[in-house]
Amino acid sequence: ELITEITLQPLRRYGVDAAILFSDIVVPLRAVGIDVDIKAGIGPVVETPVRTPGDLERLRALDPGDVPYVTEAVRTLVTELDERPLIGFAGGPFTLASYLVEGGPSKNHDKTKALMYGDPALWHALLGRLTDITISFLRIQVDAGASAIQLFDSWVGAVSPDDYRHTILPHTSRIFAALGSAGVPRIHFGVGTGELLGLMGEAGADVVGIDWRIPLDEAVRRVEPGKALQGNLDPAILLAPWEVIEERTRDVLTRGRTAEGHVFNLGHGVLPETDPDVLARLADLVHAESARALS
Repeated sequence: ELITEITLQPLRRYGVDAAILFSDIVVPLRAVGIDVDIKAGIGPVVETPVRTPGDLERLRALDPGDVPYVTEAVRTLVTELDERPLIGFAGGPFTLASYLVEGGPSKNHDKTKALMYGDPALWHALLGRLTDITISFLRIQVDAGASAIQLFDSWVGAVSPDDYRHTILPHTSRIFAALGSAGVPRIHFGVGTGELLGLMGEAGADVVGIDWRIPLDEAVRRVEPGKALQGNLDPAILLAPWEVIEERTRDVLTRGRTAEGHVFNLGHGVLPETDPDVLARLADLVHAESARALS
């Protein structure tokens, strides 16, 4: 009931075009028994980090019975939303691995990258198990009625393109391949991924999310043909005067029209200090400008 209510609140207030399941990246980890908790002012904290082959035994497979609240919430939301789509949600392999290895949020992901460089066999075994868990978590959501899925690899921008290709891409590709037969659009998003966009496009998603660091028309050149783009207004712009917000929003929409498809979105999450009324005006502006462009 809480998941349903929180997921629906933005649609009631802003009239956006889709809902995204209220969840957290670490939900499936907690569901399989990892001692992770969300601590106020910090974020996800893992009491006993995963750093040795023996630690992998704690990462068992995810079963639908581990997350009955997700299935129930998705089914309820599909009924409540009527024709509006619900986007399912899961964390990407690198980001999940970082929380597990670091023990919590990290600015530089030093321990994670040290494991990736220093013990490739353990690294791939870890990401293999996380990939299995993520596939199961997303399938549960699709089976319950989710209209699309988004893989949110928040911290993957911390690695170089070469490291991404060899240490992350195989696992991400397996996730999208496994969901290929589900018949729903697949979205792939990361933060600070301007140099990785071509590789992220190769991973197999239908839509590539773009943060605010590069313009959408440049992203079009970096992502292979056949992909839609999602993004990419800087969330901090919403703290500026409305005239600035309006100008920047129109610019994003104009550049987005150079893509084969474009879903307007922020380049990352809404900042806590953002005025809710500004978000309402933003949604109205995007709807008005989009309708004008189609007329």
